[in-house]
Amino acid sequence: MVALYDDAPSQPRHTQETLPMHTFHKILLPVDGSTTANRALDMAIKLASGGTVQLHLVHSVDELAYMSGYEYAADLFAMARDYGQKILDEAAQKAKSAGVNVDVKLIDLPAQRLGETVATEAREWGADLIVVGTHGRKGIGRVFLGSGAEQIIRLAPVPTLVVRGE
Repeated sequence: MVALYDDAPSQPRHTQETLPMHTFHKILLPVDGSTTANRALDMAIKLASGGTVQLHLVHSVDELAYMSGYEYAADLFAMARDYGQKILDEAAQKAKSAGVNVDVKLIDLPAQRLGETVATEAREWGADLIVVGTHGRKGIGRVFLGSGAEQIIRLAPVPTLVVRGE
């Protein structure tokens, strides 16, 4: 069980002994193998350690990203799936080494944006917290590269903890 203190500014101040807590039992974490996602993984492992919290790791492969012109690049898509599974397996091993209950899921829904994929999985799996890493890009870098974390935050059906990259 993970407990975060819920201290709304409009409420009277509480001591730690009387402060209401919110507990999380099912944490969903999208992973992509980046250093930012690995920082989020470290945070999710800390939150899930020493309890009965279940950590659910997901990796999304967009089939349309591997199409070129009129020709479908099936070999590239197969390599992307294999690489995604490797990312999941390595992240799961790290969580298991820390004593965390973990499972993984490789998702390959064509033409679905990352935020939609994570929101759908959070609802279907019954997550009560999403942990996501962000690069914190601003300006033109964010315009061209987009923000997967922003999509996730905007569409998330449950609270989302954002872990900032280096």
